[in-house]
Amino acid sequence: MANYESVVKPIGGPPSDVEHIKQESNYLRGALVETLSNPVTGGLPEDDNRLLKFHGSYMQDDRDLRSERERSKLEPAFQFMLRVVAPGGVATPAQWLVMDELAHKYGNGTLRLTTRQAFQMHGVLKWNLKKTIKSINDTLMTTLAACGDVNRNVMSGPNPYQSEVHGEVYEWARKLSDHLAPRTPAYHEIWLDGEKVVDSKEGVEVEPIYGPVYLPRKFKIGLAVPPANDVDVFSQDLGFIAILEDGKLAGFNVSVGGGMGMTHGDTSTYPQLGRVIGFCRPEQVIDVAEKTVTIQRDYGNRSVRKNARFKYTIDRHGLEWFSGELHHRLGWELEPARTYHFDHNGDRYGWVKGVDGKWNLTLYIQSGRIQDREGNLLMTGLREIAKIHGGDFRLTPNQNLIIGGVSSAKKRKVNELANKYGLTDGAHHTALRRSAMSCVALPTCGLAMAEAERYLPLLLDKLELVIDEAGLRDEEIVIRMTGCPNGCARPALGEISFIGKAPGKYNMYLGAGFSGDRLNKLYKESIDEKEILETLTPIIHRYAKERQAGEHFGDFVIRSGYVKAVTSGIHFHD
Repeated sequence: MANYESVVKPIGGPPSDVEHIKQESNYLRGALVETLSNPVTGGLPEDDNRLLKFHGSYMQDDRDLRSERERSKLEPAFQFMLRVVAPGGVATPAQWLVMDELAHKYGNGTLRLTTRQAFQMHGVLKWNLKKTIKSINDTLMTTLAACGDVNRNVMSGPNPYQSEVHGEVYEWARKLSDHLAPRTPAYHEIWLDGEKVVDSKEGVEVEPIYGPVYLPRKFKIGLAVPPANDVDVFSQDLGFIAILEDGKLAGFNVSVGGGMGMTHGDTSTYPQLGRVIGFCRPEQVIDVAEKTVTIQRDYGNRSVRKNARFKYTIDRHGLEWFSGELHHRLGWELEPARTYHFDHNGDRYGWVKGVDGKWNLTLYIQSGRIQDREGNLLMTGLREIAKIHGGDFRLTPNQNLIIGGVSSAKKRKVNELANKYGLTDGAHHTALRRSAMSCVALPTCGLAMAEAERYLPLLLDKLELVIDEAGLRDEEIVIRMTGCPNGCARPALGEISFIGKAPGKYNMYLGAGFSGDRLNKLYKESIDEKEILETLTPIIHRYAKERQAGEHFGDFVIRSGYVKAVTSGIHFHD
């Protein structure tokens, strides 16, 4: 190994207020026990709300009711979103039934499948948080580290039955999740009635990976199996790209420094693509991940949170510095990156038989929302399937759902239930709709500037008329919408994307790579639905007439000069 000595210093500046909150929290305890039991208010003080995120929950309020409650001199309609960790998106039928039950008992009667393959439950009142979290843990799931300045839910290709390699990759995702989980006993003390543990034992480190102030910001890991980039591996802080040789898992290419979030009007913030820096063996994955996390712990920006993600640490110091620091901490060096190829990042719908002889049914779930609608009793149907299912449920990175590991004997019954309750693979929809994703946005997200989940289907109704007229009904175009620029639906990787700017107004971006390897670029700023349709209609028709064989929409708009190609976030605002 080459001689190496780090000369780069952590960024200066006073710590942000959140750093002080973490430092003084006694490993994420704060005053949560006291404020959760306060009967005077349904909300929490902001300091405890910040800490609550580490425990897997965000305090929100129903923004549809804000004005009315303010007029009535009532406090906001506080409620809490709970996020449940599911490494690789895998859940058992028993776990699915518990999530369904809790959503009706304590939530708003729906579940949401996130773009990180986790569960979200909305509408939980403060008085019911502990009962809900305890019930989730009783079924061997957890909300710990689903949010907060730690490693979040680890993503992987959602169908291990697709090949033996997919199964191996899922196991590494699960091991990474376990290894990087916070060790603080605070979670068990607060939510599970665990015995109070004294943390100050001589020589014992409570958080051996994170330390007392955890990371500067959230950290995300994804594992992809080419040719499918369904986890959008280049959007991850740390990505592992499976390399197959002779049908076996030889190891992983390592990608670092991806991330989607930014702030409107601030060019020091931008989405970024991960960059491949080398190759590691499967048994080296845990070591690479841990040392990468510790580098971000030590060198990330703890002064300005909007510049605190790992992508900014990499861009500030450079890939060469990072590789040197990583090799120094590992005590060995990554091998040269190996050849791979991605050709898509979407889901493949319908029934597919796995290498183990079992069947897997991928269902289209609009914006990941599990609820009953007229003609589509999705929540009821999945509940009935869970009661008889002997396999598992797999949440995909595109907010869809796989009923996995169905035996040939059960396939007919599962299919009957799916048909009875209107569950569908979306074959009657355009490929555009099946490729669409959105974040929750209004009314629950406090950061949302515009609608997303509630509005995107309505916009798609109108865009589908244009798509049909142009003869592109079966042409996959990746389209994404978020209510703000924080990037929860990975909008910077949409061939067409809308990022909320104000009520009814969106910035429109074009030109990302179909397989998730290129960012899009701003095309029009702060436009409403009328302008969206007037802008996209001629571009879509031109694409239908002038595209080359096999040319994707994102490639076409670049070739035709609508936007320039963006392969690095450093040039996102150029």
